Amino acid sequence: MKVVLSIAASDPSGGAGIQADLRAITAHGLYGMAVPTALTVQNTLGVTGVLVLEQEFLEQQLRAVLSDIPPDAVKIGAMPGAEHARVTAELLRKFNAANVVFDPVLASTSGATLGTVEAVELLAPVVSLLTPNLPEAAKLLGRDPAELATPAGIESTANELVKRFHTSVLLKGGHRSDGSFDDYFLPLDGEGVWLPTRVAPPCGNHGTGCLLSSSIACGLASGLPMLESIRRAKERLSDALERRLSLGYGNSPVDFR
Repeated sequence: MKVVLSIAASDPSGGAGIQADLRAITAHGLYGMAVPTALTVQNTLGVTGVLVLEQEFLEQQLRAVLSDIPPDAVKIGAMPGAEHARVTAELLRKFNAANVVFDPVLASTSGATLGTVEAVELLAPVVSLLTPNLPEAAKLLGRDPAELATPAGIESTANELVKRFHTSVLLKGGHRSDGSFDDYFLPLDGEGVWLPTRVAPPCGNHGTGCLLSSSIACGLASGLPMLESIRRAKERLSDALERRLSLGYGNSPVDFR
């Protein structure tokens, strides 16, 4: 059985983080493992607290997992700081982890800080695909998000990200204001591709970034090329969004299956 490891924060409401990753991995019929980087106080209304796990404890978890069950792909989500990123990168390199998909969660939708630009820089050398949304891309490059929201701005931003972090980039268009939510994929070596988004993100979209990135990791773990993994993950996420799950008093999680 193919194995995918999630390294991310915990969401006790199950909509995002390692819980969402494990739901996606299971839905793909693969075996999921999870190493939490932080615990959150969170529900559909937002994140109200974050407890960062000690770097040494994160290291112990990663060593235990990687030395025993080598993953076929890795999904990284919230990485709370430089030391956490440094030890994660070192261990992924030591154990020859491949197919690493990094969703650089810098802040929750409600504004809670969950990651840093420095952490992204430290992890980039072991990453196969970076999947930022527009606000995250703007923060990574020190730009105004409004400058990135046009097709030309998105293509230019993807090029900057590839040059800076030396990895393939999927720049997600869910925060665009021009009526389109299409994504742009730029491989490390190759031409960029626009990927249509079939379903506009509804209110119930808690955890979409986690589900998309972990689904891409599942495709890579199964031996699919990166572009095909992205296409299939987007289609599956669109199917889930169309089901319009309604749970909680805020932004509902997604019915991914």
